Amino acid sequence: MRNLKRISKISEFHAFANLTAPKHPLISLIDFSKVEFPKHLKGLKLIQEYYTIGLKRNVPYKLFYGQQEYDFNEGLMTFLAPNQVMSMERNPNVFLDKKLKPSGWLLLIHPDFLWNTALATSIKKYEYFGYDINESLFLSEDEEQKIIDIFKNIEKEYQSNIDKFSQKIIVSQLEVLLNYAERFYERQFITRNKSNHQLLEKLETLLSTYFNQNNLIELGLPSVENISKELHLSSTYLSSVLKSLTGMSTQQHIHNKLIEKAKEELSTTTLSINEIAYNLGFEYPTSFNKLFKSKTEMSPMEFRKTFN
Repeated sequence: MRNLKRISKISEFHAFANLTAPKHPLISLIDFSKVEFPKHLKGLKLIQEYYTIGLKRNVPYKLFYGQQEYDFNEGLMTFLAPNQVMSMERNPNVFLDKKLKPSGWLLLIHPDFLWNTALATSIKKYEYFGYDINESLFLSEDEEQKIIDIFKNIEKEYQSNIDKFSQKIIVSQLEVLLNYAERFYERQFITRNKSNHQLLEKLETLLSTYFNQNNLIELGLPSVENISKELHLSSTYLSSVLKSLTGMSTQQHIHNKLIEKAKEELSTTTLSINEIAYNLGFEYPTSFNKLFKSKTEMSPMEFRKTFN
């Protein structure tokens, strides 16, 4: 694996992938079948300073986030925000099978293109830019065609004569694309209902096991990041799945399980409030009191008195 390669400009990616110079310096739609990475390239770490929205199939490289990998042998969408590190290694299955031809599209958008538009800020609300590769969006044929049509509309607009309306029109098309992607992810959560409910069961078991340990004073409270790692998901994807199933984020599930355990301790033991707080992983009992009251509208002591 080579050292980290940083690509700041869209034109630099075009040169790296042996493509002709982009028609516009800040936005470009690339036909992935025309991308030619250097033949000697076996792997690298890549960091791009622009948004990348991909719809790809049969990519001749395995893409990694951390220790997880994904083979792009199926048509799916990926979303990368600027400054995310992506690792690539040659995928021998695709290289050896001459029938498998890479295809699809890459839409590159430099943040400067969004400057002085509402999307420059609102694009950060689309959580799927924080999903891992293995949490990509699988599309139906109709959905895929919708995305391709929007890609082509954007390309047609930036390749035309640029005027004062060009940016607004392209940004509006980008917003449509991002909203469709959000809808399609919601559909994906629903169609994978069984596996997602199994995920919810795993989360409940994981939290129950965690709060039943006797060394929470040393371990502290569970974090969203640690829980996500245990479930082999990114924190943003896990929260998105949970919100679609229960309307609550991962942090809210953690708090609910914590309060459930706290109620059990308050009603069945004679431990002091401070002892219970420490046993649950709180560094400061005041933080436990504040959270408990926010969730139950009673202080821990008031709750305990209801059992006396």
